[in-house]
Amino acid sequence: MTIHHDWDNTDATQLRALTSPKMAWFIGEATAPGVNPMPRSKRAFDIVLALLLLMPLSLVMLAVAGALLILQGRPIFYAAHRMRGPNQPFTQWKFRTMLFEQDDFGATGAHKHWRITPMGRFLRRSRIDELPQLFNILFGDMSFVGPRPPLREYVERFPAVYGQVLHSRPGVTGLATLIYHRHEDRILARCKSAAATEAAYYRRCLPAKLKIDLIYQRHRSMRLDLWILWSTLKIVISRRDERPRRRRGAQTYLPVGPSPRARKTPTTR
Repeated sequence: MTIHHDWDNTDATQLRALTSPKMAWFIGEATAPGVNPMPRSKRAFDIVLALLLLMPLSLVMLAVAGALLILQGRPIFYAAHRMRGPNQPFTQWKFRTMLFEQDDFGATGAHKHWRITPMGRFLRRSRIDELPQLFNILFGDMSFVGPRPPLREYVERFPAVYGQVLHSRPGVTGLATLIYHRHEDRILARCKSAAATEAAYYRRCLPAKLKIDLIYQRHRSMRLDLWILWSTLKIVISRRDERPRRRRGAQTYLPVGPSPRARKTPTTR
């Protein structure tokens, strides 16, 4: 399977097309025979790995919590209201990396960069801020690999698409995160206001991420999950971004085979 997307030419018409008959190749898979939203093997893997990681990382989390309390004060954690299903809200936990603001909402663009604390930059760069999500995994709200947890407003605006995407439990990392995160950061870094950030996210980032999430849903396997985890771990440890890159005239190949639920895999453009 190949993933090739002309990110820079994505526009609002493509966003609207996600819920139109032109995207009917994913409509109806929610009721297709044999579709299992969360295979037991994937859930068992999540529980075992989360428990194994919590043993050594609990000390790291205690140290980080203490440092945040001293350097930044309360609250230590950032509680994000997200969706794990069309009608299933949950609270996603992270270490707080920004100055507290009561009415904070939406994607993080350049207009919010001033709020990121020095320690917050380190926590974000090292992904340590996401360690509390190990508890989200144990509670069953998240998985290690899957689509990033969406806001309620996105799920309500595009229910047909998220009805498919959220067959996979939201993940700490995922295919869209691995492929598109760097490009999304570049786009949002140019947005100087909340309105510009929301417009750019809806117009350019969300359509691309949803398409990649749908591809992951159709090709989900333990082999693909392990590859995503390993690729994410290499980026975090080496601090070198080795995500698949889009280059003119080139294609990015991922270690997946034909979709088990489709005779022919559609090509993304």
